Amino acid sequence: MKKLLVALAMFTLFFSCKQQKREPVKETALVKDSVIEPEKKAPFVWEGANVYFLLTDRFNNGDKTNDINFERKDSTAVLRGFMGGDIVGITQKINEGYFTDLGINAIWFTPIVEQIHGSVDEGISTTHGYHGYWTKDWTALDPNFGTREELEALVKTAHKKGIRVLMDAVLNHTGPITKKDPVWPEEWVRTMPICEFTNYETNTSCQLANLPDILTESDKAVELPDALLAKWKAEGRLSQELDELQLFFERTGYPRAPRFYIIKWLTDYINDFGIDGYRVDTVKHSDERSWTELYKEASYAFSTWKKKNPDAVLDDNLFFMAGEVYGYNISDGRNYDFGDKKVDYFDHGFKSLINFELKSDTEKGYDRVFKKYSDILHNELKGKSVLNYMTSHDDGQPFDQNRSKPYITANYLLLTPGASQIYYGDETARDLTIEGAHGDATLRSFMNWEDLDSLPETKKILSHWQKLGKFRNNHLAIGAGRHKRLAKKPYVFSRTYIDGDFKDKVVVGLDLPKGKKSLWVKGFFGDGTKLYDTYSDTQVVVDKGKVILENDNNIALLELAQ
Repeated sequence: MKKLLVALAMFTLFFSCKQQKREPVKETALVKDSVIEPEKKAPFVWEGANVYFLLTDRFNNGDKTNDINFERKDSTAVLRGFMGGDIVGITQKINEGYFTDLGINAIWFTPIVEQIHGSVDEGISTTHGYHGYWTKDWTALDPNFGTREELEALVKTAHKKGIRVLMDAVLNHTGPITKKDPVWPEEWVRTMPICEFTNYETNTSCQLANLPDILTESDKAVELPDALLAKWKAEGRLSQELDELQLFFERTGYPRAPRFYIIKWLTDYINDFGIDGYRVDTVKHSDERSWTELYKEASYAFSTWKKKNPDAVLDDNLFFMAGEVYGYNISDGRNYDFGDKKVDYFDHGFKSLINFELKSDTEKGYDRVFKKYSDILHNELKGKSVLNYMTSHDDGQPFDQNRSKPYITANYLLLTPGASQIYYGDETARDLTIEGAHGDATLRSFMNWEDLDSLPETKKILSHWQKLGKFRNNHLAIGAGRHKRLAKKPYVFSRTYIDGDFKDKVVVGLDLPKGKKSLWVKGFFGDGTKLYDTYSDTQVVVDKGKVILENDNNIALLELAQ
């Protein structure tokens, strides 16, 4: 009986092993000494981020009950009043997977702090502060955008999806003066002279249009405005705000100068909610010391938040700051030239600057653009980056205003080295030529969700952006890697990213012919290597230094097959 039991056990073990051998080992795992080593997860780096930029008021209306506040009922010109977009609307789209499907790993939305209550006649139209850049109170959220609880939910939801959150920081100016919004005290702001943009002083020590200019260069202690104190008292939070300011100034030792109050208020959102970074507005119009100080306190707040919320920390990335130095081009390298003075903003807390040059660089063709950006980013700007864009909220000369080239727009934006900034509606060809809208208002129509339901071409355009966006998100080599051309016709290039033990290699083909096509990959992928074209969902094998695809696509996105 004992021999029979042993025999049965041996048979069972043998049969079990035979069954296990029938189950294939995933190619993404390595088998070594009977231990399966998991595939290394790609790290996140801001140098190659895929950022989605949206106007909070114009993206998605998630809560119609907050559409009107502070009696903002007076009529405005076309696209110059509040339209209902809010924080809840952004969170809804995160939950729906809209950003994930687009390969987005960071969302930047326009300021959500409390805006001026009145309207402004700018000479061409009556306008409300729907865009978020006309601050009345840095310590409060504007109810048109949402609540603190809703902001907390947005950040948590985004982080669960692996998406970073960038808020928009305005330190340079307050909102314009209206009957409901008096000017801040003269110890805080200047209203003359108006900026002329001819040298350093006429950019920094002046008022931008109708926006009272914070005296960011001053170290003189000032009192809080009476209007702000009265507002806090009426809202029942005067003591709390004063106590927090006392603690901030005791800890830092800063003088109670205007910029330090605002830096405290801006960094509160980091400390309270764990936002990952700031896109900083009107950078060149403030004393650059302000940005060094903002970054120092933002880093302190980010570190404090991480210590308080260890389970919510995404990674060990530092707090991120991207600057809007209007007119900065990647060709400028480290320095922005005012004519009489050069400033290296990368040396004042900025990891990245918005690059205003890509849309004009496209005239040079794919490879000259890709090579130029790769060379600059891996040499002069090594360790830093630029945020490329093709369309924006205040650039009156977008790359493709008539939306006749949405596929080429995607190719340049999402395949050019550096970080990318998709402007809401780029991926759906949202109309930028709205009848009756003047100035930048025509760039800010409400997101065209209805077109996705009714226009097949819009769905096709979105699909193209999604494929490129996800490929970019999955491969650091695209945004942060080194570029090399492999073949001129058809055009094929490689990107390689190496950081310690992590290595990422991809090949991309553009302007490919229809039907059967040969892509040259010799010297990058060896013969016998299995590759996967994510664009056409096709697996190929390298043979004689090339791969063969047969489809009508003019693009191929090749990665190592899993």
